[in-house]
Amino acid sequence: MQGLTYASNEQAGTITTAEPTIEKETRSEEDLDLPWQVIVHNDPVNLMSYVTMVFQRVFGYPREKAEKHMLEVHHGGRSILWSGMREPAELYVQQLHGYLLLATLEKVS
Repeated sequence: MQGLTYASNEQAGTITTAEPTIEKETRSEEDLDLPWQVIVHNDPVNLMSYVTMVFQRVFGYPREKAEKHMLEVHHGGRSILWSGMREPAELYVQQLHGYLLLATLEKVS
């Protein structure tokens, strides 16, 4: 503990404060290692043109590649859009959720 001295017009005293603790999220190397997959699942709500546009915006895919993934989702129920390290994969999933798409993150076993 660390003592701090203060003074005011009425009195002087000492305040004792505890050292702040910093909490860190820890992940094992295995959790951060390759590969993680970003998967989009089919839903009955979003239009195919909208899904294609989202894939282009989030991943920077050209229209042809975005449409290929959209059709895979439409006909097969899901598509693996991206594989790589966990942190960027988590960001992609959050971005897809921001566009109201059903997306998950899965570790490749």
